[in-house]
Order: sequence, then structure tokens, then C-alpha cells
Amino acid sequence: MNNLIFLNGGSILIDRLDHLVLTVANLAQTRAFYCEILGMRYEEFGEGRQALKFGSSKINLHLAGHELSPRAHIAKPGTADLCFIISGELAAMQARLEAAGIGILEGPVTRTGARGSITSLYVRDPDLNLIELSVYDS
Repeated sequence: MNNLIFLNGGSILIDRLDHLVLTVANLAQTRAFYCEILGMRYEEFGEGRQALKFGSSKINLHLAGHELSPRAHIAKPGTADLCFIISGELAAMQARLEAAGIGILEGPVTRTGARGSITSLYVRDPDLNLIELSVYDS
């Protein structure tokens, strides 16, 4: 199956993911994990909205019980499984996680990413989302 969607005789190609939304129990804990441990940048926008930026993408944050509409049908903390490609050495990320007391669930292990073979570490964020941190294998 190809990735083209046909609409009125034309074609539309999905290019990339711009942002996603995480529903979180504690904004401060989420910000600390993603910014201090993973190196993302915090941003406030709009009327009190919050996001985590990295590369050309971002994660918008919704506080559980105070989600913005429209939203996912079931928006709950701990329901995400995300893979991030890191820059730098995976061993350095592993050392950083261990120094911060972040338990590694699995890894380094070989997996398949969108563009080929990756080596990954698996951890949990403060809401227990599964976070895969990976580098491409050449």
C-alpha cells in the first residue's frame, strides 16, 4: 500500500508529524523530565498553553482534567508510546538517564525505525508513558 490519499482526483501526501499532545498529571514533573533529562525546550504560547520543542516538532501539553477541545476520545496520562531519535551517542544518553536515577526498562536493543535499523533504550516518563530513545545504525 502506498502513502497517497486520493481526493477529488488529486493526491495529498502526508509529509511529517508537526506536533502531538500529551495529557499529563503534573506539568512541572513533565517539563523537568523532557527538558532537563532529554534536552527539549519549554515554550508557552497562546493563552497559557505549554509545549516542549525539539528539532522541527513539538509536544503540546494538556493537564489531565483540563484538556483543550477538541481532544482525543480518551485523553489520559500514561497512554503514549513514543520513539525519539537523539543526536549524539546512545551511551551518553544512557549515562545521563542513569545519573538522573531514570531506570532503563530495556536496551540497548536493535529495532526498526521509520528509516531503517535503530538502537534503542526504553524508559518511562513521569506519567509512565513508554519513551524509546534511539539512534540510527548508520
